[in-house]
Amino acid sequence: MRIEKEQIEQHNNRLAAKHKRAFDYISEDISEVESIINKLQQFQIAIPSWALGTGGTRFGRFSGKGEPGNLEQKIEDVGLLHALNRSSGAISLHIPWDIPQNAEQIKSLASSYGLQFDAVNSNTFQDQEGQEHSYKFGSLHHVDPKVRKQAVQHNIDVINHGIALGSKALTVWLADGSSFPGQLNFREAFQNTLESLKEIYAHLPEDWKLFVEYKAFEPHFYSMTIGDWGQSLLLATKLGSKAYTLVDLGHHLPNANIEQIVSLLLMEGKLGGFHFNDSKYADDDLTAGSIKPYQLFLIFNELVEGMDASGLDHATGLGWMIDASHNLKDPLVDLLQSVDAIMIAYAQALLVDRVALKEAQRDNDIVKAQQILQDAFRTDLRAIVAEARLRDGAALDPIGLYNELSVREELIKERGDNTVATGL
Repeated sequence: MRIEKEQIEQHNNRLAAKHKRAFDYISEDISEVESIINKLQQFQIAIPSWALGTGGTRFGRFSGKGEPGNLEQKIEDVGLLHALNRSSGAISLHIPWDIPQNAEQIKSLASSYGLQFDAVNSNTFQDQEGQEHSYKFGSLHHVDPKVRKQAVQHNIDVINHGIALGSKALTVWLADGSSFPGQLNFREAFQNTLESLKEIYAHLPEDWKLFVEYKAFEPHFYSMTIGDWGQSLLLATKLGSKAYTLVDLGHHLPNANIEQIVSLLLMEGKLGGFHFNDSKYADDDLTAGSIKPYQLFLIFNELVEGMDASGLDHATGLGWMIDASHNLKDPLVDLLQSVDAIMIAYAQALLVDRVALKEAQRDNDIVKAQQILQDAFRTDLRAIVAEARLRDGAALDPIGLYNELSVREELIKERGDNTVATGL
């Protein structure tokens, strides 16, 4: 299924008058409105291939209908999202769930939807069919060098797939850890991981990046071998200039100050990118901005300040991607909601008066500093984000048009009731 330009135009024409009133009202008081719109138009958020089907928990998975059954259909789904919002112009593949059989054909298909390939992701947290050695007790940190060699080779294979598709980064997330005291020698596990990553790093093309992801707990509950941003930063520093820390918003202990972590990683030039989601208790993988919208804004506040201080381009300086698990919602609707929440938080961060905030900080004026941030957060910028979509030929109300066109029903007609997307 493809959404045609005429369908979007008809939708926008019906909403044009209402949108104009809202846009004129909010833009009247924002002198830099054109700059904000321009940056929003350039900002793209990659969609993960594994998030296009229904997720699940360790207790069960309740698959939806019309899910994409192969990589081509996943690209089609991301193409639908991008047509609706023009902010989802990249897809991130997880190997071996989504191995391209013909890279040139897959690239051509993606290009027809206006899509590029973001970071490729390796998978050593599951055993695959025909795999010689098990990852039950770890992969890159494993005590058995044969298991480590197998995991290293898998990551090299993933890099090669990424090169064929035009990707420029590899994301490594490890389930390696321990569930009981005494199970691991922490130093040996970390050293094994470092040596394994060095082998992978040696195969990176010169213009690639290696993103080292971390997680405080799960699937192991006593220790994770890359358990926090400090351990990821240590590995990235030891590996070299092409290695960076990747921040998944759900991969922290409760109430962690993620915005401070972001600030320091930017200061050190070692922040590689983001996996956006939201959480209440743990790695819930919920819709971005659905639980802690103010925290999402505060993170973007530090990102904008830090990127500007470092001279990084907002759109290309870091990797931007969603990582979510849609257990109850239609995955495509959930992803549309996440992208919208991310764009709103970014726009609000662009609205912050940096000069006034710096003065308040220098004067130790806590009240004024708080007001500056909260004034930006409490400003309703939905019309500004919608205007950016409108100028790019996207829908003023992406979810509204998705429902108007009965997209899920059409996908069910094409694919059937019983398709199950690859992934968790």
